[in-house]
Amino acid sequence: MTTETAVTLPGGEMLTWSDRPEENGDRPLAALAARLVPAGARVLLAGAHDPVVLDALTHAHVTCLLRGYPDAAAVTDRVDRVVVGGPAGLPADAEYDVVIAGAGLDTIESVEGPRRGWDEILARLAAALRPDGELLLRVSNPLGLHRLVAAESWYAGRADAEWTVGGVLDTGRPANLDQVRVRLADTGMHAVTCYAAYPRPDLTTALLATDQLVWRTTNALLDAVLHDACSGGFAGRFVLADPARLAVDALHAGRAADLAPSWLVLARRTGSPAASASVEAPGEPATAGLPVALVQLGGVGGAVAEVIDGPSGWHWHRPEPTARTGPTPAPYASREAAHRDPAAPDGPVPDGRLLRSLLLDGCLRRDTPRLRHLLRGYADWLAGQAEDGRLTGAVALAGAEHLVVAGDRFAVLDPTWRPRVPLPVDVVLARTLWRFSADLLTGGYAHPWTDTLDVAGLTVVLGGVAGRDFDRAVVDAAVETEAAVSATVRGLDTDGRVGLTAELRAVTPSDPPPGPRSYQQLREAWRRQGEENTRLAAALKWTEELLTSRERTLRRAEATINLLNGSLSYRFGRLAIAPARLARRGARAAKRRAQAITNREDQT
Repeated sequence: MTTETAVTLPGGEMLTWSDRPEENGDRPLAALAARLVPAGARVLLAGAHDPVVLDALTHAHVTCLLRGYPDAAAVTDRVDRVVVGGPAGLPADAEYDVVIAGAGLDTIESVEGPRRGWDEILARLAAALRPDGELLLRVSNPLGLHRLVAAESWYAGRADAEWTVGGVLDTGRPANLDQVRVRLADTGMHAVTCYAAYPRPDLTTALLATDQLVWRTTNALLDAVLHDACSGGFAGRFVLADPARLAVDALHAGRAADLAPSWLVLARRTGSPAASASVEAPGEPATAGLPVALVQLGGVGGAVAEVIDGPSGWHWHRPEPTARTGPTPAPYASREAAHRDPAAPDGPVPDGRLLRSLLLDGCLRRDTPRLRHLLRGYADWLAGQAEDGRLTGAVALAGAEHLVVAGDRFAVLDPTWRPRVPLPVDVVLARTLWRFSADLLTGGYAHPWTDTLDVAGLTVVLGGVAGRDFDRAVVDAAVETEAAVSATVRGLDTDGRVGLTAELRAVTPSDPPPGPRSYQQLREAWRRQGEENTRLAAALKWTEELLTSRERTLRRAEATINLLNGSLSYRFGRLAIAPARLARRGARAAKRRAQAITNREDQT
């Protein structure tokens, strides 16, 4: 039956259930969908998606396939048609140019109707495609990074949505990319392109081509994107281990695609001209014509930038913005420290390795010559770009986590943020070194310097390694700059900025690192606190022993003095010097009387 012209209820609908995700959680998918869907195309959007995906499809004719009636009611004014209840409600003769199942197939099947299973739903969606149509499908990874670091086991969930097994024990779902390709082939589809989606299945801020993750294991862009995505995506959550460190390690091992929380697969029908061209073109990568990466800048709600593989290498590309934009900065946010360049990022992506990774590697190896070479090269590079001792542009705010090193050349990876006013070179250098020192100490990394250094002290030491002699006043100015920039990026008011400054000044080596609440790193922080307590206890014991030794020495001296006071020689000496003492006292008294007489005469 039909309750509205735009909503079809064929039966099996879930009248009170909603799969609607949080807003701004899938902007890279929206950008990819906008690129894939031509104007006027017929699109089947299967499953509940982030509203930004609908914003990206305003130029197409969209039909939504949902299982929850509340989700259908929320989109009736934004799409051409809504089918509620599962794939069985799709018209048999309906054909679509593009089918997007960006939320996976689990959110399509209704529990109020017959259970069809993953393969049958896939076959029905594939049958709804035109002969040259495209399917964009998300598949969850049961051995993804999100499960490896999860503090709670995946099989212990008691939420209403967890009525399925959802792990590798469920043979009805594919458990890896090879199995996905086999299932697609069984439905007459061919996987053309695959993206690894990070950092969580329910939050995607980065889509990275899987073939690039396999071969470009030391690429600075992939390193930075994975680290930033996992740091932000798990911020404040309790996890077993640092997901950012694990993702970067997986990249260097060529396994970042295997550990992706989910995959986004673009498939075409086998034998179609588009699929044949993608397979038969010699020497062309699978992602020819498509971005090798889609990165959400500035965290949740930020704009999406694409990375295109061109004849001269990778370069940044900013797609056209969709109708809806991310949240605007708060009117009280500090706008004096930094601002986002609306045209950035743009231009080629520098090739090389991240300065942060190289510095960490040098610290773990205790390779002080390498550290000296890197830090002095960086300091000289900053000085070479300064005018009157001050820096402007993106180089003034790019830290070690966004600087690329290739040989002796340095380059900024993401030139998105710029300072409002020029910054002194020493402050820029100290800010980078302070951020790295905080990561090094709070992360519990080994390094070649003494363990008694605090963050500011290690910053001064690293400044000396870089050939710059600055004191803690420069470090204080660097912390102020860091707080001001962070307040601008996060949209904090004046009180928030003051609180952030105090928080940054109070960072100690025994604190856990910011971001995810990793049990592994919390344990390391607890061990560092234990070591600090042991050091303080040893210092206190040494002080007590020193005081005890001094007290014993004083007692021996006092005993010696008392012994001497009772001796015959001491008494004879006192009798011998007694007349001299009396004479000296008399002389002083006579001098005072004479002085008094003189003063009286002068007054008269």
